[in-house]
Amino acid sequence: MGIDEPDIDPARFVEEVEMRVGTVRSVEPFPEARKDLYRLRVDFGTETRRSAAGLTDRYDPEDLVGSQVVAVVNLGTVTVAGFESQCLVTGVDDGDGGVVHLAPERGVPDGTRVY
Repeated sequence: MGIDEPDIDPARFVEEVEMRVGTVRSVEPFPEARKDLYRLRVDFGTETRRSAAGLTDRYDPEDLVGSQVVAVVNLGTVTVAGFESQCLVTGVDDGDGGVVHLAPERGVPDGTRVY
């Protein structure tokens, strides 16, 4: 495994990609989706956004509610099986085909910007 993507201007990344920390307030099954997803509501302090997130193989809904996640909040809205996903909850492959969500090491205020 190597790092394959070309370098980009760091200032451009910080200016263009807005990532924020939010707290998961609700989690619902999403049987209409083609992939195994949850419907999340994530609180960013000043607003709550919805996300279709592929965390089902690693987390039960009760494990996610109240946890903080890192999400990209300026990608626009994507419709997944009739559900408007308003942010992208970030995660990494756990090596076994599952996804581990990214979270701050310790709690921070909802809406804190990642940089």
